[in-house]
Amino acid sequence: MSQTETHHFQAEIQQLLNIVIHSLYTDKEIFVRELVSNAADACEKLRFHQSSGQPLHQADVAPGIAITTDDKAGTIIITDTGLGMTHGELVENLGTIAHSGTKAFLKQLAEDKKPDVGLIGQFGVGFYSAFMVANRVTVLSRSFGPEGQGWQWTSGGMGGYELTPAADLPRGTKITLELKDDAKDFAQEATVERIIQRYSSFVPFPIELNNKRLNTVQAIWSRSKNEIKEEEYNEFYTFVGHDHDKPLFRLHFSADAPLAIQALLFVPGRNFETMGMGRMDSEVNLYCRKVLIQAKAKGLFPEWLRFLKGVVDSEDLPLNISRESMQDTSLMQKLNRVLTGRLLKFLEEQSVKDAEGYSKFYGEYQRFLKEGVVTDYTHKEALGKLLRFESSTLERGGLTSLSEYVQRMPSEQKEIYCLLATNRAAAEASPYFEVFRERKFEVLFLYDAWDEFVIEHLREFEGKPLKLAEKAELDISTKKDGALSEDASKSLAQWLKATLGDKVGEVRVSQRLVESPAVVVDSDKFMTASMRRLMKSMKQDAPEAGAAKHDFEVNPAHPIMARLDAMRQTDATLAGSVAEQLLDNARVAAGLLEDPRAMLARLNQLLEKVLTKD
Repeated sequence: MSQTETHHFQAEIQQLLNIVIHSLYTDKEIFVRELVSNAADACEKLRFHQSSGQPLHQADVAPGIAITTDDKAGTIIITDTGLGMTHGELVENLGTIAHSGTKAFLKQLAEDKKPDVGLIGQFGVGFYSAFMVANRVTVLSRSFGPEGQGWQWTSGGMGGYELTPAADLPRGTKITLELKDDAKDFAQEATVERIIQRYSSFVPFPIELNNKRLNTVQAIWSRSKNEIKEEEYNEFYTFVGHDHDKPLFRLHFSADAPLAIQALLFVPGRNFETMGMGRMDSEVNLYCRKVLIQAKAKGLFPEWLRFLKGVVDSEDLPLNISRESMQDTSLMQKLNRVLTGRLLKFLEEQSVKDAEGYSKFYGEYQRFLKEGVVTDYTHKEALGKLLRFESSTLERGGLTSLSEYVQRMPSEQKEIYCLLATNRAAAEASPYFEVFRERKFEVLFLYDAWDEFVIEHLREFEGKPLKLAEKAELDISTKKDGALSEDASKSLAQWLKATLGDKVGEVRVSQRLVESPAVVVDSDKFMTASMRRLMKSMKQDAPEAGAAKHDFEVNPAHPIMARLDAMRQTDATLAGSVAEQLLDNARVAAGLLEDPRAMLARLNQLLEKVLTKD
């Protein structure tokens, strides 16, 4: 065949080509990724044939990819030293849209039971993305066989294409794009370099742009962990994480079932959200066979894991025809569950193997874990194992897990007790803590504003209900000498209710107090003081929000109560002021007193009476 052959696209092929050029891809720069991916496929196929011992044209030329830009001529040239194409393959692969040589090659490999070659293109239309930016595309190709013939394929992307013999071609394929006027920016070296670095940094063959090697960082996630040095991991983290500090943790794993996954994930040494940098976005990139599919992939991990950085590569992704989105969201959800479950297992293992490292991690990222408990029902049980709190039985600053707490529980204790406080001193001085100290029951001290919501959503751990201290129904086992009698205590409670009126709900004798004279308890067993405060802050224009009455419990063994009982018989007015002060004192202890002015005025009056008393 010495003369030019002219081939015309059929009408339906012409229509499909128009869709590919104008509608299939949302971003024109994708054409670089597609053509580089095709070149990488050709190199991969050559490597396979080379390993099988077949004779090759120019066997001494290693597979690789070279790109040349010419901003004056307005061209970009992509050359590979891969397998190349014969006349028939050019007609079949480039003359028929949606016919994929790669797809056919994979089918042949599967039939030969050798499906171990990493190939990217599976849909046969990536090549035509070139026509989004080019008025004319010229392909020079020579197949790998020793007796191969070179061919030139040329098309303007509309009516059809021409095939002409081309002599003395090297092995492989050379694609020249004559760029449209509105796409001349793709003839700029800096533009192409940015695109290559974004999408094709980990293609496993050398990529040179105007004689400069670009892809110098390896896709180490695809290698065995035993082959990778620590400095390689750190270099890779700096590249993908844009962070020069070492990461706190690294998880490198692969799985075959239920999905084929290769992942390399890093936990940065610092929580960037606490550094005034705003809410972070996930920096885990999704790859398919080392080619970027989605940067900062959405949905790959739950939102509460947005601090992670790294890569996930899966061969099982059913990408749409343009590789820009997922067809099967249920599969993406499965990928999310597998990755999240594996990471949670890893963190649990690290908490045992590297307690010091985990302590640093928890100090930086506990808010994310707690966010997960509140928002992620699927993983809240696993997240519960990762939580840490101060404990009444440990020294100040020491943290314990819920699992360790449960192991220490005495047989008669049925619940995990938690106390909300601003700090340890406040927790230990809280009237709600007294019964636990008396009964020698361990209490977890919760200082974080999120903790109440965490306990509410977690509800139980290892079959043990989580109970806030102010809601616990515990009695003090021993009665103190000098306490008011049962009848006197009931009578005092009735008088207090009559005196305080609508300021309180019920007034009753407390079974939980040791050192405090009184305490307020929310009448709603599902509501707590901090929840009331939150409701109040969310409804600032509604004063009644969070203003529900609280029950008032009094300690009949406290000297103040004995003297108040006697005072109400002799000076009812003064006793009434003392009763109101005791109520406000209890509200202060519970963090419920919002306006102290009336309390301070009354307190000053009481002090004046004490100081002027003869």
